[in-house]
Amino acid sequence: MLISFILLLSFTTCTTKMSDTNSNRLIHETSPYLLQHAHNPVDWYPWGAEALEKAKNEDKLLLISIGYSACHWCHVMEHESFEDSVVAKIMNDNFVCIKVDREERPDIDQVYMDAVQLMTGRGGWPLNCFALPDGSPVYGGTYFRKTDWISLLKQLAKLYQSDRTKLIQQANAVHDGVMKQEKAQDRYEKTDITHEEFKISISKMAEGFDSVNGGFNGAPKFPMPSVLEYLLEYSLANADTTILQHLQLSLNKMAMGGIYDHVGGGFSRYSTDEEWHIPHFEKMLYDNSQLVSIYSKAYTATKNEHYKRVVYETLQFIQRELTSDEGAFYASLDADSEGEEGKFYAWTAKELKEHLGNNYPLIAEFYSVTAAGNWENGVNVLKSVANAEQFSMDKKLLLNDFLGILETSDNQLLSARSKRIRPGLDDKILSSWNALMLKAYLDAYQAFETKTFLDAALKNGRFIQGNMLKSNGSLYRSYKNGESKINGFLDDYSFTISAFIELYQLTFDEEWLVLAKKMTDHVLMNFEDSESDFFFYTSKEDAPLAQRKKEISDNVIPSSNSSMAENLFLLSNYFSEPSYADKAIQMANTMAFEVQNHGRFYSNWGRLLVEFNSPHKEVVITGPDAVRFLHELQGLHAFNVLYAMSEQESQLPIFEGRFVKGKTMIYVCENQSCKLPVSTVAEALKLMQ
Repeated sequence: MLISFILLLSFTTCTTKMSDTNSNRLIHETSPYLLQHAHNPVDWYPWGAEALEKAKNEDKLLLISIGYSACHWCHVMEHESFEDSVVAKIMNDNFVCIKVDREERPDIDQVYMDAVQLMTGRGGWPLNCFALPDGSPVYGGTYFRKTDWISLLKQLAKLYQSDRTKLIQQANAVHDGVMKQEKAQDRYEKTDITHEEFKISISKMAEGFDSVNGGFNGAPKFPMPSVLEYLLEYSLANADTTILQHLQLSLNKMAMGGIYDHVGGGFSRYSTDEEWHIPHFEKMLYDNSQLVSIYSKAYTATKNEHYKRVVYETLQFIQRELTSDEGAFYASLDADSEGEEGKFYAWTAKELKEHLGNNYPLIAEFYSVTAAGNWENGVNVLKSVANAEQFSMDKKLLLNDFLGILETSDNQLLSARSKRIRPGLDDKILSSWNALMLKAYLDAYQAFETKTFLDAALKNGRFIQGNMLKSNGSLYRSYKNGESKINGFLDDYSFTISAFIELYQLTFDEEWLVLAKKMTDHVLMNFEDSESDFFFYTSKEDAPLAQRKKEISDNVIPSSNSSMAENLFLLSNYFSEPSYADKAIQMANTMAFEVQNHGRFYSNWGRLLVEFNSPHKEVVITGPDAVRFLHELQGLHAFNVLYAMSEQESQLPIFEGRFVKGKTMIYVCENQSCKLPVSTVAEALKLMQ
């Protein structure tokens, strides 16, 4: 590895800015992140053939800088280095400079993030990676202060001219290292997982639980909704009250902490401390969508009213600040406003007194406000000392009275905050994240039966269908200003398919199911890896990168492969496609060893294995009273049940031979073994027990 120029990093302040009259090639892009850099003196290119050809023709290294609009340290490095004309000249003279929005092009980000992590043992954004003209990475890092950045630029430029062999050797070593990791993924051991092994897996995960604050020990603290959903499903399937209690502790502490926006609803990206108090203030669509889902499902399991308030307030935030007139959902809100992180969300005690009047003492106590400030520079980040139920009880107040005071106070602060300079909005529309939010609305509708939630989901589904989905079943990744661009990646397909399946399960409009299958068949044709059980992240139709990656481990968002496995299993039932189920189960069983030993990082695979290893029921209802019967059965929120319903004859394979003229029939099957049909809900309930 090249270690001679690994630099010690520290933080500096920004310097020279250029005139806004100048612009580079990014001015023609639609990504807000790329547009933020369109007036840098750096001669930025978007990723594409033009930049790669220029590097080859001029025999220059590529400098690939990757970030996203809401990234705080991306802004810092831009101000310190990319807006400085001296730094820009060094970059322009010696490199072909490419700017990438990681949210638009996660495929590029995956390639260079893996390389940087292999070389340095760490990763993050901004991600700055240097590569040979063919795109092969040779060195990189994350944030560099200006002096270190200049030094690194000069050393690499000199090395490329004087000792290029060393860089080529480095590129080969990185390529071999990354490919070794990729091949290790394809050698996962296939195994079945028993009930006892599940308990061991959860016990290993529980060793890292924070028993005081919820989540996992240490800081920073990320919500990790995929892990929370695994814990919920495991606890329900196994009647494990200990795991359910930890899940509730985590949800309670998150909703009480400063990571939750008590004034406007919605969650920030993560907290910098162990107590969920001080967040990194950007608000991401993918976090909030998944957290709406888990709080909705947790409400169904526990009937905790605090979870209901969190869902409603978060969806109000989504509607108010991240929803377009077309019913699509924007990507994120920045952490910064007026060049300062969190300024939009923090309050001095004096400000709170002015806005809250007589309610100040009570609300200040509830939100942990101090005169000196509970954060830095004399300001407060609101964090509730207890939930509303407990606080009102401690204060000997009627709950409804306190909730009224709290709602009035929050509305006063929201009104006051609306007059501040707002954080930047990343208004690009990503199909994968929109699908997650669509599903969140459906999960909320299923929990609370609020029709506006279903309306929002349907409107978004129609938007995706009309603007992101092509007639051949392929998807676009990104949409902005009426323009759809970039071929979809596996997560775009997997999450959209999942959302459309759930749209069918709540509306029983078969169009959504047909579209889901069409996209699935496109995935099988264009993403499948013939040498492993998994799917590639990119389509074979796309231009190749340095490596073709597979996304297998679950992170903040479930991996696209685990999501596709679930889709295949569900669709196999609706369309009588046993090959779909065979592949889904094979994929999940291949991951069983990792779930047993590293469940925190394979949480969605774990959730699937819980479902696959629990009794799986299929309930099909046909006939004139099908809607009423279905509503009664779905109201029970039974675990691991797939529903299909039609009042009239249907061509879906799941309904074949199941219509009896003039009668409403209920068919209950378990693990592909069907009982005799019944004609009452009471009889069906007995069969479902």
